[in-house]
Amino acid sequence: MVLNPCPTPGRSCTTGIPKRRSSGIAVHYGKSETEAHALVEEIERQGRRAAAFSADLTNVQTIPYLIEQVAGHFGRLDILINSAANFLQARFGETTQKSWDASLDTNLRAPFFCAQSAAPYLAKSGKGIIINFADIGGLLAWPEFLPHCISKSGVILMTRALARELAPNIRVNAVAPGLVSLPEDPPEWDRNYSQRAPLKRSGRPREIADAVTFLINLEFATGQVLVLDGGRSL
Repeated sequence: MVLNPCPTPGRSCTTGIPKRRSSGIAVHYGKSETEAHALVEEIERQGRRAAAFSADLTNVQTIPYLIEQVAGHFGRLDILINSAANFLQARFGETTQKSWDASLDTNLRAPFFCAQSAAPYLAKSGKGIIINFADIGGLLAWPEFLPHCISKSGVILMTRALARELAPNIRVNAVAPGLVSLPEDPPEWDRNYSQRAPLKRSGRPREIADAVTFLINLEFATGQVLVLDGGRSL
């Protein structure tokens, strides 16, 4: 199982959900080495196998080696969770090639090539699973985050395209969270989001993890995007 950080765009955390009690969990990290190894230790304290793997996903050439390392370490690959992301501000007139590439390379190109490299291993299991992380920026047009919105809308269409391409041996679904609050977040973020969302609150990390578990276990679903935003995108 390969898991990339993180369920909320711009975060440096890592998280993941195992498929089977006997399976292992691979935690990918880019720069968050300390956090990744802390997560591995937490997983191991719960009696599970886990290991951390480093790779720069903006360099496509590193991705096949990352997938090969994980599959070799655990002997198989059942689930790929594509959640590495950034959340970069750039308006239309301010967008440069550098800011455009920074959003698209991490948010869209990297998960595509992770899926491409992982697909042969996932297909061997007969019930391989890919979960992509979009967000509501792929559904709403945010003028101040234009490249980000385009990258996440691409993740949504990529999810549907790969679901057709990789069926029936691999299911591909996505989650699209709104704001997910953490204790260290500025209070005004939550207040602003709560004013706009019909449920009058932001999301919690556990709710996003529950949604990933739901999609992993929902064997008749593929090509679906589960929006988790408290109604913000309505």
